[in-house]
Amino acid sequence: MKADVILLKYGEISLKGLNRPVFEKQLISNISHAVAPLGRFSIRKSQSTVYVEPLDSGIDMGLAAERLSKVFGIVNICPAARCEKTMESIEKTTLECLAEMELGGKTFKVEAKREDKQFPMNSPQICRHMGAVILKNTEGLTVDVHKPDILVQIEIRKDAYIFTEKISGAGGMPVGTAGRAALLLSGGIDSPVAGWMISKRGVMLEAVHFHSHPYTSDRAKEKVIELAKIISAYTGEIRLHIIPFTDIQLDIIDKCPKEYLTIIMRRLMMRIAEKTAVANGASALITGESIGQVASQTMESLVVTDNAVSMPVFRPCIGMDKEEIVSISKKIDTYETSILPYEDCCTIFVPKHPKTKPSISEIEAAEKLLTDPEGMMAAAIANEELVIIKQ
Repeated sequence: MKADVILLKYGEISLKGLNRPVFEKQLISNISHAVAPLGRFSIRKSQSTVYVEPLDSGIDMGLAAERLSKVFGIVNICPAARCEKTMESIEKTTLECLAEMELGGKTFKVEAKREDKQFPMNSPQICRHMGAVILKNTEGLTVDVHKPDILVQIEIRKDAYIFTEKISGAGGMPVGTAGRAALLLSGGIDSPVAGWMISKRGVMLEAVHFHSHPYTSDRAKEKVIELAKIISAYTGEIRLHIIPFTDIQLDIIDKCPKEYLTIIMRRLMMRIAEKTAVANGASALITGESIGQVASQTMESLVVTDNAVSMPVFRPCIGMDKEEIVSISKKIDTYETSILPYEDCCTIFVPKHPKTKPSISEIEAAEKLLTDPEGMMAAAIANEELVIIKQ
């Protein structure tokens, strides 16, 4: 169906009481950014609905709906036809919409919502009237009020709106309403999912990636940049800090007991990420860790890792199994990129028998063997590569 306007429905924002205007303002800003590359739009809100209407001719409204389906805070996207608020116009527009569809052998139902109480028919009357009009003027349609193939929805507001499609939105809260956090972004499956999940609650993302050239290739780095681009469709702009980690990693391998390599590496990564987060206005760290998935993700290892930083660490995947994480990665289109066979620094130099139940005291003692951890971390941060990922 050809759409004149897209109606966007939001849910949780409606419960925000006196703070609601703050969330609505951010949502409208995010909507504007999402559709801006397609042309000029009028964007306004009324009664928990945002109206997105093109101001330029030739705008692809299907592509606009697709982009809006990735804006957090939106529950449903409804491409609609707008018409005058008279039954004659509503009848004409509804039949025109149905004429564009394959109707043979299908069932339908009419639902109406009358926001304008001055309209002469109430909602049940509109449904009965329009059901009769559709049956009289179309072929191949029958009524099914329980599980219809086509749901014709009519909303009476300042104008009348007719739509037959309701696309599920991303849900959550508008990005920009809940602060900023730094995501430790590897090239794997889990960390992009973790970033997406936290961003869904309104959090803006910085991202930190550790690159161990020449042990990890430029393709591994390009893979991470591509992952950031994919999730930026949901999260908005991401500043990706690519940190050179080779010297630190080699020093850990040379100086520390082999069974502690992974946990010490993770601790230094967390410290660097924390410093990067503070410098860029982020107040928490995000990782894709899940309890028991690998040796560095046992309960004891996570406690020792967190001990390295004072900043809160969010792990949205912590209680999920791999299949649940993979399912989300496929939903958000990061899976195929994540499984490209380019190793990151977390998968090289892995000890054969890593310590699964480390203690803080033994790890701190092992770290004292390092040459100059503070100096090496400062040098790594000073030589970062910053890539700004825009939607």
